[in-house]
Amino acid sequence: MELDVRHLRVVCAIADTGSVRKAALQLGMTQPSLTTQLHRIERTIGGALFTREQTGSRPTALGHSVVSRARPILTEMAALVTAARQEAAGGERRRLRIGSVGSRAVAGWLRRVRDRCAETDPTIHIDISAIALLRMVAADQLDIAFVHESEGFPLHVPAGAEHRVLVAREPQFVALSDGHPAAARSVVHLADLAHDTWMVDPTADHEYAAMRRVFSEAGLDPRVVQVRDHATATELIASGEAVRPCQPTAVVGPGTAVRPVHGDPLAVRLLLIWRSRALSAGTLDALYADLRSAYVDLARVNPAYFSWLLRHNRTLLPAEARAHALRHTVG
Repeated sequence: MELDVRHLRVVCAIADTGSVRKAALQLGMTQPSLTTQLHRIERTIGGALFTREQTGSRPTALGHSVVSRARPILTEMAALVTAARQEAAGGERRRLRIGSVGSRAVAGWLRRVRDRCAETDPTIHIDISAIALLRMVAADQLDIAFVHESEGFPLHVPAGAEHRVLVAREPQFVALSDGHPAAARSVVHLADLAHDTWMVDPTADHEYAAMRRVFSEAGLDPRVVQVRDHATATELIASGEAVRPCQPTAVVGPGTAVRPVHGDPLAVRLLLIWRSRALSAGTLDALYADLRSAYVDLARVNPAYFSWLLRHNRTLLPAEARAHALRHTVG
């Protein structure tokens, strides 16, 4: 058997979902047929790609190698098909290929772009990995990307790309059960959560390393587990089994509280990165302004974070608007 794109999709789906059963559902296949397909792929390659455990399937060293090479191929194939379809349709609208890490500001950003530029056809590609998005910018698969950079772990901006800072230091809040003793406080200390289990997403660039660095500097050594599935992570938090860092604009789900951490030890930098020749200065300024507006509107929904922004960030809001907001907040 010769490998083709379908086989690469199978391998990546199992790696992404962590389960043959979930991958089969995602691909519209039965679990037995997907298992048979995986065995054929492994025989063709000559080694096991996944270890089967009670909790799911984990890539072997060979599996990680295959997945890392398969992803760019699948991304390039998707870009090829999209570009070919647009060319075949004969559309004259200019494409704008936007990438972003997960952020609730993205919906408002896209809406503003569409409203402002009716002649532009923006597309969005979401990936939890900023590094993966930067590779797509470098490969001319994205025109611009909105990314997070963990404090202490700077991203490598590709050659031929430029960047602009949206927020120099966005503090990461903590999500915990609303029944947790610390949830009764408006601000929590890391020491309050020293005996809790913390969660990180293993696919998020440097999140684990950044968290460990902060704990080490605070003289703490809590248990840290890696959970990829968002639904499972949400349930673990609400049930009081774990806590996790989160964006300060995160939505509070049932049974969950989001609180700032004293001293803001966990933080990221928010950046826009684009290929130098892909966008004009005017287009870039407009995209940046649209994203800033969407982000500020989102921050207003969380009073604790908006108050933090007013005190610590002098670039997102003009001086007059900031003074008005401060008066309104105090009132």
